[in-house]
Amino acid sequence: MPAFRPRHLCSAAAALILTVTAATAATAATDSSAAALREVLFVGNNWDGTADVIKSTGDFSKVGRINVIPDKAARMAEINADPIKWIYFMAIRNGVGEGHDQFVDDMYTTPDGKSVVVSRPSFADVVSIDLATGSINWRFPVSGYRSDHMAVSPDGTRVAVSASTANTVHVLDINTGKQLGSFATGDKPHENIFTKDGKYIWNMAIGDVNTSLDDPAWDWTKGDRRITVVDATTYKQVKVIDMRDRLNAIGLTDFSDAVRPAVFSPDESKLYFQVSFFNGFLEYDVASDKITRVKTLPKNPATSEDRTTWVNDSRHHGISMNPAGTKLCVAGTMDDYATVVDRATLQEGPLVTASKPYWATVSGDGKDCIVSESGADQVTAIDFATGQKVTSVSVGDHPQRVRLGHVQADWSGTPTG
Repeated sequence: MPAFRPRHLCSAAAALILTVTAATAATAATDSSAAALREVLFVGNNWDGTADVIKSTGDFSKVGRINVIPDKAARMAEINADPIKWIYFMAIRNGVGEGHDQFVDDMYTTPDGKSVVVSRPSFADVVSIDLATGSINWRFPVSGYRSDHMAVSPDGTRVAVSASTANTVHVLDINTGKQLGSFATGDKPHENIFTKDGKYIWNMAIGDVNTSLDDPAWDWTKGDRRITVVDATTYKQVKVIDMRDRLNAIGLTDFSDAVRPAVFSPDESKLYFQVSFFNGFLEYDVASDKITRVKTLPKNPATSEDRTTWVNDSRHHGISMNPAGTKLCVAGTMDDYATVVDRATLQEGPLVTASKPYWATVSGDGKDCIVSESGADQVTAIDFATGQKVTSVSVGDHPQRVRLGHVQADWSGTPTG
């Protein structure tokens, strides 16, 4: 037996070396894969059916462009063959689309940076597009006749999408498009937010925003507007928050309770949100279930006071927060400006002129607020520290949602056909 020990020791040593080598190789492969990804910003050009991809920091210069409707002919053939689908398609064009088709509302990339998932309101679906070829990986038709805002889970594996006309949110596997679950909402589900631990989804239903009954006396006609909070594993309802009661409690009986874009503080103890018709935002304390502060921002004297002229009941639409949680950035949509607000004092900074700013997000390094100027077909970066404009970059027709994502490091655009 002793004569065989060296052989056994050699075998054990060899096995150990192979194990260490394999583990090192696996780690190197993971590191290499991570290193092969490039962080970028996706800008959805709603009216022309493209998404511009720009650098996430620095000069925000263009990286490439994607055609998000490569299957337009097939989708239009389906719509033209179905009278009900055609009626809804035209209603979207002549209503919320302001005379234009809505081809891209929201978008998120897959964790491997190889695909982008896009919600397409006029086509009532969600698709995954291969960033290398421009082809569609999968398509998910939503319930009803219009898709809207999405949210991605913290681990990047699931997307939640609002199905506007069905009062439903679908939750999909981001890689396969398979529905993992769904839940009911109030009327016209809009914004979705996953909590940072991935345990809950908050959905904001905004009601009917494209009617002309915009006087506060007609507010009751706008539908069931509420926040629905669900368990992100079971998709069962956990809580419903109707801001009507909270607004009334502080004397804001004439305010709309349609919660529009919203953002949590870093510790998720506070929610900052916009409501229809209001030039400003509100602070909601999650633990006490109360609105704790209200910030009214300046009006643009050139903005008409006729509420029916405001796009889809928006006065201000777009709000973000810097990673430190010290500054908010607000898109003053109908007032044609964006501004950075100190979170502690609620004092706004300079009013940066912007043409119908529609959304606000944060740059990759957290230093700048990125606003989409849908009226000027550009995105503008504003320094959180100074509140001053940094730069603007031209994009496609009517940019709306802007989201951080990843592409392969050598990616420079997708064939547009």
